Amino acid sequence: MNQPLDPKTFTINADRLWSSLMDMARIGATPKGGVRRIALTPEDKAGRDQFVAWCRAAGLAVKVDRMGNIFARRAGTDPDAAPVMSGSHLDTQPSGGRFDGCYGVMAALEVCRSLDDYGIRTRAPIEVAVWTNEEGTRFTPVMEGSGVFAGKFTLEHARAQKDVDGISMGDALDSIGYAGDAPIGHPVAAYFEAHIEQGPVLEAAGIVIGEVTGGLGQRWFNLTVTGMEAHAGPTPMRLRRDALQGATSIMQAIDALGRTSPDTRATVGYVKVEPNSRNVIPGRVTFSADLRAATLAELATLEAGMREAATRICRERALEIDIEQTVEFPPTPFAPECRAAVRDAATRLGYAQMPLVSGAGHDAIYLASVCPAGMIFVPCKDGISHNEIEDARAEHLAAGANVLLHAMLERAGVA
Repeated sequence: MNQPLDPKTFTINADRLWSSLMDMARIGATPKGGVRRIALTPEDKAGRDQFVAWCRAAGLAVKVDRMGNIFARRAGTDPDAAPVMSGSHLDTQPSGGRFDGCYGVMAALEVCRSLDDYGIRTRAPIEVAVWTNEEGTRFTPVMEGSGVFAGKFTLEHARAQKDVDGISMGDALDSIGYAGDAPIGHPVAAYFEAHIEQGPVLEAAGIVIGEVTGGLGQRWFNLTVTGMEAHAGPTPMRLRRDALQGATSIMQAIDALGRTSPDTRATVGYVKVEPNSRNVIPGRVTFSADLRAATLAELATLEAGMREAATRICRERALEIDIEQTVEFPPTPFAPECRAAVRDAATRLGYAQMPLVSGAGHDAIYLASVCPAGMIFVPCKDGISHNEIEDARAEHLAAGANVLLHAMLERAGVA
């Protein structure tokens, strides 16, 4: 591996990066300054078209696989070398921000543009990826494009998923013209993903770069508490089988479990009460539980604690409980060599940094199962994301892209 280039003189074009982000933000722009570019809609197509146009203008070779994942490659001097890849997604939440996902794509494109500016050839190719349907807003599951690429589920399964209007993902992909003909999957030497943190830790600490250690493991559940509907007036408190009161107690127990360590999370985000009438004692409550932890042991402890609390509370209140698991992502540590490349780049560039675990799911989580992977976090204002007011400072975004540039070069090699 060649000696790293001098970071004092070799950096990305910060103004061009910001301009690209703002140009992309105009596609699907919302009145509050956010972005609505939901997967496989006309707005998503427009964003993809703009990205492809930029890539071709930069001399990159573009291909699209059958899942709609886009790959733009800058050739290396070794034709047999697997690419060093970076990217993220262009789809957003219904009321999303300008930087979630898009920043990772634009930062990777900026790496290629900057290499051209300096006339630098790499030994291994550099590849920019746009993954289909990362958000999972219109079609489930989340991180669908990278999941198919990594073999977590089949193309046929993904294409069969339907939105609330009954439109299949396959039909939507075909309709926007991004069901490509490239086969699913190809070798990758290393994968890096730059991203806003989507949390408040970096900003609160005054740190510019988060060296991401890995992703929290996740287990999601649907819990259903069943009691007995009855009239709110004639039924004495001591004789009630109130499903909502039991469910509320379980929710409080779940929240307490999430507070057991700095890297555990426990969230109830969805609740359905039946019959949901003012003067009827609730007879059935369905709610979600989202458990996250850094290790399998911690994740198992959270699940066991939730199940014990739910069983005990329902037994005490003469209620029935059903628990169905819906999602599982194991804890995913990122590759030591990719983490080291991020740390070393940040050090050479003079940026304050800290190790940080990712509490959210990202495409890098799936890529880590097929190649060495790492992530770079930069602060976002007030830790707010998945929101139209999502914001980030231009100098922080440039810093993350500079780290990405030098980390990718460390893995790709300078010819």
